[in-house]
Amino acid sequence: MAIVSVPPPGYRANVGVCLINKKNQVFVANRLDVPGSWQMPQGGVDKGEEPREAAIRELREETGVTSVEVLGEVPEWLTYDFPPDVKAKITRLWGKEWTGQAQKWFLFRFAGDESEIDLAGDGKEAAEFAEWKWLPVPDVIQAAVEFKKPVYEQVFKVFTPMIQA
Repeated sequence: MAIVSVPPPGYRANVGVCLINKKNQVFVANRLDVPGSWQMPQGGVDKGEEPREAAIRELREETGVTSVEVLGEVPEWLTYDFPPDVKAKITRLWGKEWTGQAQKWFLFRFAGDESEIDLAGDGKEAAEFAEWKWLPVPDVIQAAVEFKKPVYEQVFKVFTPMIQA
């Protein structure tokens, strides 16, 4: 994992959302395409889109959630490399070879009712997740796929003081 000021060449610009509830638990969802892979919402940044806008859009597309309060962001881009099997799959799906992803992370507090959460999202994209739950921070890191854990650890180094405030 690297911490950089701009997404480096070969890395897909991406955003991540750490969504917390009133109990300071973190939203995670289980991927449809890789069962047992729990993660926080994330997704690509469209050309000309600001990262914060992308984070709000991705959260809406993946979870249906729009009732949020922005609490903070990780100031730098965090990168991770795709393992060879994931890289091959991504290259087939996206038609472009990426080394990994450079992510800008945002901390949002969920301000709605859980009935707002809909894994079909806003219907503009195919569903990505099979199920969701709220977890305490240490469990989020534990549940993450191995290649994302260093980024998750860095994200929570920045966000934990904000979550506990």
